[in-house]
Amino acid sequence: MKQRRIAVTLGDPSGIGPEIALKAYGDPRIHKHMSLVLFGDKRALDEHARLCGLTQDYHTLGSASEVQDWKGGLAFIHVPCLDGSFRIGEVCALSGAAAIAALDAAVDAAQAGFVDAVVGSPIHEVAIKKAGIAFDGHPSYLARRTGTPVDDVSLMLCWGRTRVAHVTLHMSVREALDAITSARVENVIRMTSQVLRRLGLAQPRIGVSGVNPHAGESGLFGREEIEIIGPTLNKLRAEGFDLLGPMGADTLLPRNDCDAFVVMLHDQGHVAARVAAPNMAAAMSIGTPVMFSSVGHGTAMDIAGRGVANPEALIQALLHASNSFSEGENE
Repeated sequence: MKQRRIAVTLGDPSGIGPEIALKAYGDPRIHKHMSLVLFGDKRALDEHARLCGLTQDYHTLGSASEVQDWKGGLAFIHVPCLDGSFRIGEVCALSGAAAIAALDAAVDAAQAGFVDAVVGSPIHEVAIKKAGIAFDGHPSYLARRTGTPVDDVSLMLCWGRTRVAHVTLHMSVREALDAITSARVENVIRMTSQVLRRLGLAQPRIGVSGVNPHAGESGLFGREEIEIIGPTLNKLRAEGFDLLGPMGADTLLPRNDCDAFVVMLHDQGHVAARVAAPNMAAAMSIGTPVMFSSVGHGTAMDIAGRGVANPEALIQALLHASNSFSEGENE
């Protein structure tokens, strides 16, 4: 099996990203099966390593193109952005800009074929906004960065054997209702099916939620299921898709007879992830040419630099990114 080379961004350098990136590589589930290339500012990596008592045994690469000749292990690519005003634990524009600079460099390396996938450490959206950078979540940002239509990209939360893709994400519920169209629902189901097939599932079964309580209860609580979601599922069933639903999300997500779920609203998937796998879910952006996964938790500024951050969510994101390649691609 080919050992994958995964780019890992340090995320917001004021948070726990640099710490968990170093800790993740120390886990045998990671260093025995894949090589990591960290992207970020060296000032942040060195300071977190010092404060947390972590090893800095990495190979420094001058550019992403040098990955081709690198023998593997743990490497680092310096993406300069910070200055002497950098402080751990503070939400600031400098750190927001550094997080996006590292993300851009890693995504560019993946598009150039130097790394197989990108995994993102946690970012802070307020810090990014302070930096004056437009950011409405990884899926939309990655779509724009890779020249992919935004409607062709979605977010899939993964924990254990559960996978949940979202039709709408970072918008108000009022806006989301208008965004739940037949075309959008169909796109997300097709994207989800493609991911599952890459995982080796020849005929995946996908459960699809409604948008209203009890999936509208035959029109008593809303008609989106009757007029939009149901007809879309029937169209795809006629093509051979194995689909369950539409069902109320509270009834659907506990089921164990589906390979993945598609939900209509952000909170339908995210609340389930927070309850079932607090701070342990991986967030995969699907539909872009770059395989991207990130942690499902925040920057934890309150514990940054103390050496107590748990790297498990980043480890899970790395495992999901690596496992997203089919057996044929792993040869």
